Amino acid sequence: MKYRFCLLIVICLFFAACGGNQKPVDLSGEKTQNATKYQLGTVSEEALSSSAKLPGQLVPFNNVNLFPKVNGFVKELFVDRGSVVKQGQLLAVLEAPEMESQLQAANSRYLQAEENATASKEKYARLKEAAKEPGSVSPLDLDDASSKMKADQAMAQSEHSNVESVRTMQGYLRIYAPFDGMIIERNVSPGALVSPGKATDQPMFILQDIHKMRLTVDIPEDYVDKVDLTQPVTFTFNAMPGTPYTAKISRSANALGSMRSEAIEIDVQNKNGQLKPGMYAEVQIPMVSGAKSLLVPNNAIIRSTEHEYVIAVNDGKANLVNVKEGLASSDSTEVFGNLKAGDKIVLHGNDEIKQGDSIN
Repeated sequence: MKYRFCLLIVICLFFAACGGNQKPVDLSGEKTQNATKYQLGTVSEEALSSSAKLPGQLVPFNNVNLFPKVNGFVKELFVDRGSVVKQGQLLAVLEAPEMESQLQAANSRYLQAEENATASKEKYARLKEAAKEPGSVSPLDLDDASSKMKADQAMAQSEHSNVESVRTMQGYLRIYAPFDGMIIERNVSPGALVSPGKATDQPMFILQDIHKMRLTVDIPEDYVDKVDLTQPVTFTFNAMPGTPYTAKISRSANALGSMRSEAIEIDVQNKNGQLKPGMYAEVQIPMVSGAKSLLVPNNAIIRSTEHEYVIAVNDGKANLVNVKEGLASSDSTEVFGNLKAGDKIVLHGNDEIKQGDSIN
């Protein structure tokens, strides 16, 4: 019995010794070093796409802020927001009592000047008739009468002009539509005091011509010479994705704006009134075929708050190359920078890679 007990102890010690010689399994794997290797891609040179997709915005063909030409109080309003108006239609009437007094005063001065001119003319006519008798009227008196007649006639014409001027000012108390369109804003009510304003002031009305619209598109500086102005443009509005439109480029600014882009305009007919100013569209701008550009995979571009760059590999070292993005597709992006076709670049790079780092 004692022998069996000793044998059992020996066997347990043997298995314990065997278990202690086992090495722990390295779950991290021995290929950790391989995981640090970077995936590389290549810069390619290909022809540009036949078109570029750019955003556009609808604006009215004509848009005006209506201000009064003279000071006055709003007497009557004949339109409101949403009113469709025709050119020359009366929109509002103002009143200015002082203008009526000015007109009466101007009329009085004109009538007086007209009477003086008539009297001077008759006096000159009598003297001229009398001068036919030799020695009856001196030449000096006849000349004075002629001068007085001409001066009075000039004064009468001047007062008549003053009357017409006051009447013209009175005409400014009536506000008319300068073109066909729709009132989109009305900012006054009867009894309000209005006056001629600056562009920053609030207008009486805002009138827009929406029968025909302008679709404005900003072309980036790098593509202004590649746009084919002779080809039709296709566009769809975000609010109506299932309705494509086709039109030609109507005009271009031929100058770069503050955003380093050139504005082009496409005239869009709004026959059924569905299109609204301010709507956004995706516009396919036709490009001149044959132009070549450098393309890189989308995941090769690293974007930071300071710049955009790709990591080129030169002799196994990282070279950070600043680029400017151009047209983009689902898998590649056009870039401008110190690159050439065939250059090796790092895919899925990050800002932890510094200039001169070794790229395995």
